[in-house]
Amino acid sequence: MAITKKRKAASAKVDKNKVYSLKDASSLVKEVNITKFDSSVDLHVRLGVDPKKADQSIRGTVNLPHGTGKTKRVLVLCTPDKEADAKAAGADYVGLDEYIQKIEGGWVDVDVIVATPSVMPKIGKLGKVLGPRNLMPNPKTGTVTNDVAAAVNEVKGGKIAFKVDKAGIIHASIGRVSFSPEKIVENSQELLNAIIKAKPATAKGTYVKSVFMASSMSPGIAIDTKAFVH
Repeated sequence: MAITKKRKAASAKVDKNKVYSLKDASSLVKEVNITKFDSSVDLHVRLGVDPKKADQSIRGTVNLPHGTGKTKRVLVLCTPDKEADAKAAGADYVGLDEYIQKIEGGWVDVDVIVATPSVMPKIGKLGKVLGPRNLMPNPKTGTVTNDVAAAVNEVKGGKIAFKVDKAGIIHASIGRVSFSPEKIVENSQELLNAIIKAKPATAKGTYVKSVFMASSMSPGIAIDTKAFVH
């Protein structure tokens, strides 16, 4: 694929031999964005863990102080007595059997699925569809709960889930290029703090190996990990 002039110009602004402070990276990521739309700003955090080991398969949630800049579509799978609470909290889709059938048919047009504990036995069979997309409700991420209203409010308010992949990397959206550098810094710091707190006792050597920040289609910016890893 040919590299466009815009991409070349953007790449030229990023010194590949330099690690940037979180503050400088948050300003630079806005400068090197080449899309015409409000791109997502993502962090890619490489960890010194073995994801194959159950106790090192890092996952968790974090409330970003400024949200992600994206309105998340939430599906609540629950019994009829919880439907009114879910709808009042702003859930985009609420129900059970009809949505189970739709998901079995390949429908996954949502960002987060919340479920009550009582319906989890019915949802278990959807693991093959929802698992690879990180959509399976999980008590550890607060998406299996009887308080569906609180769960929906948290998701809509900026709560995100993160999980290390098979390569030992966590990929997470922490804002948009339209955000101020200060908001990008604060959201990034919140995510990094959560990842550091999730460090397993069995992890040996360097825990946070590298952190890169990038917006859609922009070059990655290496961030100095010494400032926040102690």
